[in-house]
Amino acid sequence: MSGEMDKPLISLHLVDSDSSLAKVPDEAPKVGILGSGDFARSLATRLVGSGFKVVVGSRNPKRTAGLFPSAAQVTFQEEAVSSPEVIFVAVFREHYTSLCSLSEQLAGKILVDVSNPTEQEHLQHRESNAEYLASLFPTCTVVKAFNVISAWTLQAGPRDGNRQVPICSDQPEAKRAVSEMALAMGFMPVDMGSLASAREVEAMPLRLLPAWKVPTLLALGLFVCFYAYNFVRDVLQPYMQESQNKFFKLPVSVVNTTLPCVAYVLLSLVYLPGVLAAALQLRRGTKYQRFPDWLDHWLQHRKQIGLLSFFCAALHALYSFCLPLRRAHRYDLVNLAVKQVLANKSHLWVEEEVWRMEIYLSLGVLALGTLSLLAVTSLPSIANSLNWREFSFVQSSLGFVALVLSTLHTLTYGWTRAFEESRYKFYLPPTFTLTLLVPCVVILAKALFLLPCIGRRLTRIRRGWERDGAIKFTLPTDHALAEKTSHV
Repeated sequence: MSGEMDKPLISLHLVDSDSSLAKVPDEAPKVGILGSGDFARSLATRLVGSGFKVVVGSRNPKRTAGLFPSAAQVTFQEEAVSSPEVIFVAVFREHYTSLCSLSEQLAGKILVDVSNPTEQEHLQHRESNAEYLASLFPTCTVVKAFNVISAWTLQAGPRDGNRQVPICSDQPEAKRAVSEMALAMGFMPVDMGSLASAREVEAMPLRLLPAWKVPTLLALGLFVCFYAYNFVRDVLQPYMQESQNKFFKLPVSVVNTTLPCVAYVLLSLVYLPGVLAAALQLRRGTKYQRFPDWLDHWLQHRKQIGLLSFFCAALHALYSFCLPLRRAHRYDLVNLAVKQVLANKSHLWVEEEVWRMEIYLSLGVLALGTLSLLAVTSLPSIANSLNWREFSFVQSSLGFVALVLSTLHTLTYGWTRAFEESRYKFYLPPTFTLTLLVPCVVILAKALFLLPCIGRRLTRIRRGWERDGAIKFTLPTDHALAEKTSHV
């Protein structure tokens, strides 16, 4: 059947225009590929470009020969597996049995399984695809590799995708051979152990952002809680007690009031586990005891929580820019002007409010700018260019500065509103007073750790000193050298 699905992933014009794929030296190592799908075509292109001689086995070589690079030999499966020692099996699990007729030709060869199961297949089968392939070909050595690399990454090159290639097999020599091929193709092999790890390797492509699940649920939970709280205060209370319909605030105004609360609390939750870990080390008098599992997982998710905080803060800035564009805001301006004319006031200027808003906006811009710097340096390409001291300074010191600026931004926004009775709607305090609880605890704890009596003891513990241990360490007398102590 003809259609869009018949079109190859790799453009023939792209393959033919690349002079490096036109001819491969005769002394180049020979590699076999069983399969003619998108992944097999991308794999053949990458292998040819890496200096390998590729032989592709297909059930219909005349039809599929034009889809592969001209330097790759496309032939029948029986001929393709005769001479290469390493053969890539690029077919689905249900088609493995169709290769059983090649058992004699495949004896003693290395089979590289690149297949991936679906989620349903992964739950249905107890053994991995690679283990199933090994059971069908007991005289072969099966290696699980390249299943986490997409056809597009093979086509575009490892610079545009993940460079790591998990490899597992029961034979170290086979793993070494496939690892050398991965290096020649520009990837970074990662030894995952025996073939029993293949099920774990095959589960990797099935995971969708596993490190982001808990932080995302946390952010969504905070957003729902603060949104409901602001809805009760800003929409429901005027409707029930003052008969004012302010439901128009739900799409923009209430969201814009909720986003900074979520961003502020998330930012404080980035540095709260560090405070708890330091307090726990001080209490135990050693750093050689494991943290509780919940604290350990919390520490590992700080990067994701921080990026979500930056995302909410950026959305808050965009929403704030959109506030003057609302029709409701224009009506408020007109109504305020009419009231001023009726009250015969020619000049409306409140010096305190002017200064408050100027300081409030300035602190907000500084806090968002610092958060932007933290988000940029958390990118792997930027983080890998920094040494440990530079990365620690940005993520720890500047991160704490961002938390302080955000606190000042929030306090300036609240000003004296926390002490005004009219701000307590349904006897509920203003939202900003709730968000200040966790950040203030973190800032006060950080200030306590700066005291010499506490900070020096914490530094000694982190350098290996134990309260009840036999090993004792003394800090250097040079204060500058002591400041370089790694806070691990």
